Amino acid sequence: MHVSEVNLVEQIKRKNEDSLSFILQQYGALIHGILRKYLHGNPQDIEECVSDVLVAVWFHIDSYDAEKNEFRQWVAAIAKYRAIDRLRTSEKEKRRIQAVSSQKKTEQHTAFVPEPPFDIQHMLDSLSDVERGIFQKYYVEGVPSDEIAFDYQAKPSWVHNKLSRGRKKLKTILQRNEG
Repeated sequence: MHVSEVNLVEQIKRKNEDSLSFILQQYGALIHGILRKYLHGNPQDIEECVSDVLVAVWFHIDSYDAEKNEFRQWVAAIAKYRAIDRLRTSEKEKRRIQAVSSQKKTEQHTAFVPEPPFDIQHMLDSLSDVERGIFQKYYVEGVPSDEIAFDYQAKPSWVHNKLSRGRKKLKTILQRNEG
């Protein structure tokens, strides 16, 4: 059956592979634009992320609700969050590589390294158990905010508010320790 804007969602639900081509034709520029914004023009990451977006649309089409938003907005949101997930993954990988290389440098140079003037664990202990748990999941484990919200039976906006307030608390503590 011919895929069009009118029957696109239905064709994806029927697993018509032509619908993926239609998505790329209709929304490819939108998807690429969003991914370029977040992935800073890295072509390899962008192409992998486009594939991730298409797979997410394909397998999660049942979560699309035409009453909440347009299909274009739904695809754009998926692209945005896939790009953010990709950034988190690449940042973790960079930190891991830096940690390994700095560990090798430390092993080579056994010079005295002073400890930082603040204790991160002490700072995190100043957060509530819920905030600390959200921080752990979001920043350390890289769990997306919508999954964290699901775990806490809350909205993603609630998670973002907790993260924002927690960052403000930590900033205040850090400034107090520096002053």
